Amino acid sequence: MRVNKKTAILILSVFMLGMVAGCGGQKAGKQPAGETIKVGLNVELAGLAATYGTDARDGALLALEEINAAGGVLGKKLEPVVRDCKSTADEAMSVSAALAGEGVVAQIGPLTSGDVAGSTRVMLENKIPLIAPAATAVNVTVDEKTGKLKDYIFRACFIDPFQGTLMAEFAATDLQAKTAAIYKDSSTDYAKGLAEYFKKTFEAKGGTIVTEEGFVKDDREFRATLTKIRSKNPDFIYIPGYYQEVAPLIKQARELGITAPMGGADGWVSADMVKVAGKDNLNNTFLTSDFSAEDKDPKVAGFVKAFQSKHKKPPNSFNALGYDAMSLLAQAIKDAGEASPEKIKIALENIKDFQGVTGKMSIDKNHNPVKAGIILEYKDGVQVMRSKVQP
Repeated sequence: MRVNKKTAILILSVFMLGMVAGCGGQKAGKQPAGETIKVGLNVELAGLAATYGTDARDGALLALEEINAAGGVLGKKLEPVVRDCKSTADEAMSVSAALAGEGVVAQIGPLTSGDVAGSTRVMLENKIPLIAPAATAVNVTVDEKTGKLKDYIFRACFIDPFQGTLMAEFAATDLQAKTAAIYKDSSTDYAKGLAEYFKKTFEAKGGTIVTEEGFVKDDREFRATLTKIRSKNPDFIYIPGYYQEVAPLIKQARELGITAPMGGADGWVSADMVKVAGKDNLNNTFLTSDFSAEDKDPKVAGFVKAFQSKHKKPPNSFNALGYDAMSLLAQAIKDAGEASPEKIKIALENIKDFQGVTGKMSIDKNHNPVKAGIILEYKDGVQVMRSKVQP
């Protein structure tokens, strides 16, 4: 394997951090005797994914506060160790190494699949569980080439194949779409995977993909391609990507007179969608999500009330996923009977029918939660729950 200078420096840094932890007489990831249980939060507080990381942190810390107020876990309070991975895989790796040296028993985050990949090697080598709140790529928990499970990596969200399939079924069944166009972020594996599963499912249900187009990260001008899509007159347009590009894309589509319903995935979740696209332009658009604040489940209602009281706004899916990731961890520590990373990992593997705010879930053999998915619809700038689909 070819190793460049930057990678070599990072690997050396990880090694030195491990040496420092060892010289201090504490094995990385082993919880020392004391009054608290250290939990690492390695999240994107700066950079391109800062809104996701900040939202997940807020949700996770709310859960932690509630857990501690109820007496903690195993008679000890959870102590958060919050660090910013700055939306880069390299920084995520360095942060994980530092957290391991500080004696965390588990790590929440990062949020994106790429940043989780940066943390993965450190977590596996130190045998410390990582719970990814929102990393949806299949290869987060399973090596695509070997099929081997990454045994200390878990997630609280559903995976991309489920999202793409769910939206295709909604478009074909609920919206009665017979034709669809795909306009995806071709620079990310996330969007390409979503597009692949949408196409496969939509065609299997008798639909026709009339055109497939692509944009790349940081694009802001979409009119030429949208004009081409308009000429195909699709019943539905699937736009898997992140809100930074999707928001101006939708605005330009509506300005060109495209009235067809449009859909996407969890990458659309951001207050900037309304600010940039405009609330009227977002009407008749849909996205797949783990969570809706409109869900009538009593646990969801309690979470929404607590979050609004603390943050003066309703929670979104990233707030909810951060909350559930921390809650899952607390349940696993309780089930393990001790704050041991190895036993926490085993307990996470055996989670069954855990009632989270993103639904009742059980962890499957690939460390993914089996739970319901939600279709959200934008109405006058507000996300409302259109439907809830059980797996």
